[in-house]
Amino acid sequence: MVKAREMENEDVLRVELEVLRQEHRDLDAAIHALMERTTADQLTITRLKKQKLNLKDMIARIEDKLTPDIIA
Repeated sequence: MVKAREMENEDVLRVELEVLRQEHRDLDAAIHALMERTTADQLTITRLKKQKLNLKDMIARIEDKLTPDIIA
């Protein structure tokens, strides 16, 4: 029973991970698009970059949960 819950939790984490990765890619594209404009709003770009870094941190935490600890 515990194994089934672990698998369900892992599946949820994998879906959440993919959603966060997609959001990260979308923010990256938005940042690049804004930077190509001649009248780029630096405040907006800075905020988007901060959101992107937060997503990266969230992705790393989930990846750590999904990666088993290996004792060498």
